[in-house]
Amino acid sequence: MSITKWSDLRRFTQARVGLGRSGNAVPTGAHLDFQEAHAAARDAVWSALDVEALRAELGPVPVLHSEAADRKTYLLRPDLGRRLRATDRDSLPRTGGTVIVVADGLCASGVQRQAAAMVRALNAGWPVVIVEQARVAIGDDIGEAMGAEAVVVLIGERPGLSAQDSMGIYLTWQPRRGRTDAERNCISNVRPEGISLQDAAAKVHWLLRGARALGATGVALKDDMTSAPLLR
Repeated sequence: MSITKWSDLRRFTQARVGLGRSGNAVPTGAHLDFQEAHAAARDAVWSALDVEALRAELGPVPVLHSEAADRKTYLLRPDLGRRLRATDRDSLPRTGGTVIVVADGLCASGVQRQAAAMVRALNAGWPVVIVEQARVAIGDDIGEAMGAEAVVVLIGERPGLSAQDSMGIYLTWQPRRGRTDAERNCISNVRPEGISLQDAAAKVHWLLRGARALGATGVALKDDMTSAPLLR
């Protein structure tokens, strides 16, 4: 493919395409760019949620914590990040309905930048909680404690070499401890260069209507919502 064609392709993706070569390796510039991106991804994994700044946008919502006491424990013990601290579980009100869980996940910076705007885009008035050192399944624990019919988890996705600000959205019907990933639907790559907040919000509402009609999420709920063309 000619250089012109590679340049055309780069207009549509942040992926590393057409880097060129120097002998049997990539050029020095591309190699240094890769190292910089790798370092940024490692930093993003260790990023911490600024809870007070987030509450300033979301309002005085509850702040919870998983059983992982700190970031190092969270990374080494994924199981602890899936469970809510007992004292926090006992303090939650039973609200029913749909609950939004804002979780730091593996990239707190992505949630910091986008979660509050996502809540506004959903425009549903659902109760919101923030949880630190959390993995996706902690939404099941929180949803069960609050008697929710559904839980929507906004969580930082594992950072990549071209994205350190990506947020994932996980929807689970009738959340409770023991649910598996096969029982939830995921909207991935929510960020300015990926899925827009407006498109993601529309998808959440579409999936929730389907879940309510079917009584289930996950593999039972097929995501056949009409989508816009990938290239605009």
